[in-house]
Amino acid sequence: MRMLKVVVFTLLLLVPAVGAFPQSQRSKRKAMGAERDPSPAVARAVKAIDAEKIRAHVRYLADDRLQGRGTGQPGGDLAARYIAEQFAAYGLKPAGDQGTFMQRVPLVGLTTEPQTTFAIVPASGAEMKLTMLDDYVIMDQTQVTESHIDAPVVFVGYGVSAPEFGWDDYKGADLKGKVLLMLVNEPPSEDPRFFKGPALTYYGRWTYKFEEAARRGAVGAILIHKTDMASYGWDVVRNSWSGERSDLKASGPKLKAASWIQLDVARKALAAAGKNVDELMQQARARSFRPIELPLRLKAHVLTKVRSFESSNVIAKLEGSDATYRNQAVIYTAHYDHLGIRPGMAGDNIFNGAVDNASGCAVLLEMARVFAEASERPRRSILFAAVTAEEQGLLGSEYLGKHPPIPAARIVLNLNFDGIPPRGEPEQVEVSGSERTTFYPVVKSTAESFGLEIVPDSNPSAGYYYRSDHFSLARVGVPGFSVEAGLKYKGKTLEWGRQQRDEYTAKRYHQPGDEYREDMDFATLQTLARFGFTLGWKAALLRQGVEWLPGDEFEAARKASRKALAAP
Repeated sequence: MRMLKVVVFTLLLLVPAVGAFPQSQRSKRKAMGAERDPSPAVARAVKAIDAEKIRAHVRYLADDRLQGRGTGQPGGDLAARYIAEQFAAYGLKPAGDQGTFMQRVPLVGLTTEPQTTFAIVPASGAEMKLTMLDDYVIMDQTQVTESHIDAPVVFVGYGVSAPEFGWDDYKGADLKGKVLLMLVNEPPSEDPRFFKGPALTYYGRWTYKFEEAARRGAVGAILIHKTDMASYGWDVVRNSWSGERSDLKASGPKLKAASWIQLDVARKALAAAGKNVDELMQQARARSFRPIELPLRLKAHVLTKVRSFESSNVIAKLEGSDATYRNQAVIYTAHYDHLGIRPGMAGDNIFNGAVDNASGCAVLLEMARVFAEASERPRRSILFAAVTAEEQGLLGSEYLGKHPPIPAARIVLNLNFDGIPPRGEPEQVEVSGSERTTFYPVVKSTAESFGLEIVPDSNPSAGYYYRSDHFSLARVGVPGFSVEAGLKYKGKTLEWGRQQRDEYTAKRYHQPGDEYREDMDFATLQTLARFGFTLGWKAALLRQGVEWLPGDEFEAARKASRKALAAP
């Protein structure tokens, strides 16, 4: 009887909203009937998701005893063990290394020593000696203890080469051995066909810019920080880049100086070179822009404390019910790490990360519990992955994407949870990226059944799609997106939600103030957990799985993963 319910439920889930597919596909789906409510067993499971159990996980993970869950720090390891213990208590199967819940991630810890020097030297005039953290931040990606840099500086605009948009800031310039000065973000646009309009693409992310500079043979890259263009203030950069930073073991080209400088510092340095930073920013907006050799040099002596260590992704599995489909899976992800503790920092120096991302981990754990206890199981398997080192540049999920517990081609969907503010009952949900997949009609109808309005990214210029762990899986072809609350909450105005978001960004994001409070309203997390649970269950029942829409930037990766799986 249980199997019959699953089959019937599967057939009823396959009809998306009219207009999402060509007429021939709509007619096939129409014959299957309209989508209906889940079976009673699934409905009971959804209802069993408990806001107070989610609260308890957040309270523990954000406690001072975990010292901010820093990557490679004792508090981070303690968080990983706690999550593994919860998975085991639920009766889930381990899906990590050698029959454990832990997938070991080999990392290198890099701490820029205070003796590091960093100076911009004009062709004429005195050199500008900059102060670490106040004026600049830096990391030596080559993972050596000492690097010397004495190289000319070249302004390369946004530092973007995007053939599909007809944009190339480099124009074939020889940049080997040079230091590239560039802007954060990407060329501004309102045209969805040009850098996707106001929504930031990966070309605007600092990670891309450092990667591209290294590919071009540069020894260093300096990003000019501007708050509105970065979508966060200098405090976020300083806090994120102080203390130890982590990286995967070095492979491929790396920079001796991956760095940021304050806008005012850039303004002074460029003035010494006879240039105006605002004029250069304007020039960089033109498609015809070409690299500009500046009468400046960077002289730096970078000293780094280097240590090798391992952190862990924590992975569990719920076996699917169908022998044909159980070798495929839906994967839920959330990162458990935060910024740890900052020795020597005055006052509160623990970056607890209650919202970022004890919240997402708590949702992941509660969904895992309810999936495990449900009286029915979906036809495909369900994977739960709490990943490490997100704050270090999505490193844990990057490793997971390259070393998945099952082949990437067999993962039908990734649902990610990251930074969910506990503010009350949500009336909106952001699922940016879901519209790029064939799963969007199901997302839309499910949101409607929960009384949730799907709203676009409330801050598209921040490029959140490329800043969270679903992106690492998308890069290996897995369709995925994050599930987030919008700005409208029951009994509150939209403006109230906007003010709450702005206050969090200004006062708590990547700061010690992101702490657990008893007055937090976990109805937000409960609703999104129920919504995410339902989405995952439905995805696990689909006959054909989920695909990127034709022409999407990740479609080629999906095809490549399938080709690799089919290879002998």
